Amino acid sequence: MKNKKRRRSKLGGSRINPKRFSAGQIKFYLILLPLAVFMIIPVVFIINQAFKPLGELYAFPPTIFAKNPTLDNFKDLFALSGNTGVPMSRYLLNSLIVTLLTVVLNIVITITAAYAFSKKKFKGNKSLFGLNQLALMFVPTAVAVPRYIVIVRMGMINTWWAHILPLVAMPVGLFLVKQFVDQIPDALIEAAVMDGAKDFTIIRKVIIPLTKPAIATSVVLTFQQVWNAVEASNNFITDDSMRTLAFYLGSIGTNNGVAAQGMVAAASAITFLPSLVIFVCMQSQVMNTMSHSGIK
Repeated sequence: MKNKKRRRSKLGGSRINPKRFSAGQIKFYLILLPLAVFMIIPVVFIINQAFKPLGELYAFPPTIFAKNPTLDNFKDLFALSGNTGVPMSRYLLNSLIVTLLTVVLNIVITITAAYAFSKKKFKGNKSLFGLNQLALMFVPTAVAVPRYIVIVRMGMINTWWAHILPLVAMPVGLFLVKQFVDQIPDALIEAAVMDGAKDFTIIRKVIIPLTKPAIATSVVLTFQQVWNAVEASNNFITDDSMRTLAFYLGSIGTNNGVAAQGMVAAASAITFLPSLVIFVCMQSQVMNTMSHSGIK
């Protein structure tokens, strides 16, 4: 009995993940804290750039923190949008509408397609999923011309669909969600069918609850791609009132030169912060996706 107690005490004293702080964790903090500081510096730099006056933006060597923070960059940015005839609020509204609709449609398509590829047996299943894997090889530039032809032939120039259609399918998201659906036992699906559940009921009550980490990751990836997309505004939209915030903010530095670098810094912060907030809110689910993807 004494030997067992000693063994338990030894095991308890050398836990891999102790609930409370222990001296054995110090060596990990010595490694992780410098890495965390190194990783957070670009985020702090981007945010501080937006509040720097023009003199600090061109200072050498560059500084991370703003010595004389100012809101002039944001004031100039909003004033410039008012002079162009289309207020910045319109660009922001367009981006919100396009991003929301694209993310919702993408998640619906991704979940239903992952369920069909994983749990349904039909002719061409592997071939169609192979096309999805093949799509991962192509960068957007390689398919720009086919996209333009499709948008023109379908009469979608200067419409919301010109923004949404090219980005509504996310091959990476489908791949991740399918890997999670593959891990759901077939017996669970068969039990739901025996209880009278239809496909959409199975997706809503079985598939979605068990694949939340992969769905959250797909939401983050889709949001980042759509929020920062300028292809549609450049190629498919000629009406300024239909263009997005990313296009407007990206055109500021090009059209206004050196004097607009303060506005460019403010624009970069505005573009970056929503993606950061989305990732922070869903980081636990994203980490679960990365950890489960290698476990079978």
